[in-house]
Amino acid sequence: MSGESEQQPASSGNLAYEQARLAYNIIQALLEHTRVTQDLVALMASALGDDTQEALVNTPHWAAYMDSRRVLEQTRKDVETFAQVWTRLAEELDPPPPPAETAETR
Repeated sequence: MSGESEQQPASSGNLAYEQARLAYNIIQALLEHTRVTQDLVALMASALGDDTQEALVNTPHWAAYMDSRRVLEQTRKDVETFAQVWTRLAEELDPPPPPAETAETR
């Protein structure tokens, strides 16, 4: 033994929940970074002169950027649905223990 505390193996339901939670956290972090980046792009675009800004928004790059923003909004909703589904699944696989019986409830 190396002195490390031994952990009991996780149940498959708990493992699935932990994997889903990790995936959710990763996706949330990426979505948040993208949102912050979009805010920065919008700020930079507003700092341009009118002529430069108009030239920018009439490019295929800007159109792709705006399409990506719309897709991201739907993705955010999908991530929330994903979290709700996995939370329900985790509860079904590993339901909370029933409340302890007390003398008052007997």
